[in-house]
Amino acid sequence: MPEYVVERTAKILSRKFKKSLNGAKVLLLGVAYKKDINDIRESPALEIIKKLEEEGAIVSYYDPYIPDFTTNEKEYKSLKKLTEEEIKAKELIIITTNHSTVNYEMVVKNAKAVFDTRNAIKDNSENVEKL
Repeated sequence: MPEYVVERTAKILSRKFKKSLNGAKVLLLGVAYKKDINDIRESPALEIIKKLEEEGAIVSYYDPYIPDFTTNEKEYKSLKKLTEEEIKAKELIIITTNHSTVNYEMVVKNAKAVFDTRNAIKDNSENVEKL
């Protein structure tokens, strides 16, 4: 599934912004394996981050349960807080874990585009793509 998510991400960026993954600012919401836990073992988000970075994307993440992690000798740190400014600064927000503590209404309101891979957003906003 990570390959498919990266492929769809590239298509969304191309269609909406005429932009490639290279240089795109992408924010992943959630890197935990599943909702409301602090375990990243076997999380598909880790592979998504790796593949996005291989394509040249500038990737950041927010996960209230995973403040930092290290993989492939690279250290990652979560945004301390998910703010409107952080969301507005990214071309695409990808929801990879649907934590119940995230304000998805605020995310949709401020994001240029959202790719919801976890069905976290119930409404059909025009800037939301679903898996």
